[in-house]
Amino acid sequence: MFIQQLYTGCISEAAYYIESNGIAAVIDPLRDIDEYLQLANERKATIQYIFETHFHADFISGHLDLAAATGATIVYGPNTTCNFPIHIAKDNETFSLGNIAIKVLHTPGHTLESSCYLLIDENGNDYAIFTGDTLFVNDVGRPDLAQKAEVLTMNDLAAMLYDSLQSKIIPLADNIILYPAHGAGSSCGKNIGTETFSTIGEQKQTNYALQPQTKEAFIEAVTDGLPKPPQYFPINAKINKEGYTSLATVLDKSLQPLSVEQVKTLSKNEDIILLDTRNAATFVQGFLPDSIFIGLEGRFAEWAGSLLSFHKKIILITEIGKEKESIVRLTRVGFENIKGYLNGSFEAWKNAGEKIDMLINVEPDELAMDIPFDPNLVIVDVRKETEYADGHIQQAINIPLIDLADPANMANLEDNHNIYVHCAGGYRSVIALSLIKQQGIHNVRNIEGGWKKIIEIKDAFKIEKSKEVLN
Repeated sequence: MFIQQLYTGCISEAAYYIESNGIAAVIDPLRDIDEYLQLANERKATIQYIFETHFHADFISGHLDLAAATGATIVYGPNTTCNFPIHIAKDNETFSLGNIAIKVLHTPGHTLESSCYLLIDENGNDYAIFTGDTLFVNDVGRPDLAQKAEVLTMNDLAAMLYDSLQSKIIPLADNIILYPAHGAGSSCGKNIGTETFSTIGEQKQTNYALQPQTKEAFIEAVTDGLPKPPQYFPINAKINKEGYTSLATVLDKSLQPLSVEQVKTLSKNEDIILLDTRNAATFVQGFLPDSIFIGLEGRFAEWAGSLLSFHKKIILITEIGKEKESIVRLTRVGFENIKGYLNGSFEAWKNAGEKIDMLINVEPDELAMDIPFDPNLVIVDVRKETEYADGHIQQAINIPLIDLADPANMANLEDNHNIYVHCAGGYRSVIALSLIKQQGIHNVRNIEGGWKKIIEIKDAFKIEKSKEVLN
């Protein structure tokens, strides 16, 4: 028996490759499937099944492309409806995989079709469980994502999740390995733990959702404090359910080099997003006017899905050699309308004598010196509400980055303000500043190093904490 977790940190997603006696299965594959095909080829194995725990909302699954490449059967749990051929498993149905077996445990709650897959080893013992978004390390899947599509309330789904955990998960033996679909940082849970696997026994001890409690208490605990889901979640769930263009086709269409003149013409005549995926430190030194920065070094796909319109065409400005990676990572959250990339990157634009823009970086101590003497100074903290509540500069206003997708949230920012923006470390603030500048507000500065640097000289500021987070 061979099990490998294939973890993609930038979207906190775990896929799994399982193999026995030359027969393999993949659970919750990403859209870019080369890693699974390569692994099977190296191990001289045949991928026979693709097990999906549910219709994912935070990324586009590779189920269709992987099935087309291998002939594998796509398996979903009960209550699944979709627009492509699948095997709809029954609760407790078992699939042979070489000398081992995979048993389906229907666990509705996160979504109606949500299912876990229990791995039974060569000796007939329960060995591991792949829980998808039903159970995470120290958390459970949020019950508010399927309600619109399924005409169910959040509390209805939370009640189903309670029943699923009580009847299917808690009775499992403590030594069974827990393999979830997501780790820390994913918006599919409230506060997922930092480890990417655990055991059922550890979770019975530490996970709030598995503690002895009434259904009513569980519903309150699991629904309290849920952040607003990213705007792309329902779009991705719909794509996963209805189908998508193959990645190869998208790459063939999108990997098109565009000259400076072509970029200018397209930007003038069409509704175009100029998306710059270079490093933040490089971007601030010079970029195309009105371009939006989302660097590959951060949670790129997640922020792209949260902030960009799916209805507009995209032209990429990338580090040379990163064009394909930028496109692949955009497709992970459903972007397919990519016109191409600026050939020669930013340097080609600059060398052609075109107008450029830039950002000013300032150190936190410079900000501290300016605060007492500048009545027009505005500090914008773009961290999450919970980060802000845990400590912030006293006069800073909190506009979480995710809220800047709506320009209305910048209504109180004016160009006569001296605007200083910061996040935790400097990545989100550069994204925010590119969005603010796109709205015609240019008197802005990036606080270099963000909160991490600010807190190093905290005595230079008035720092306060919020007793509660206000919406």
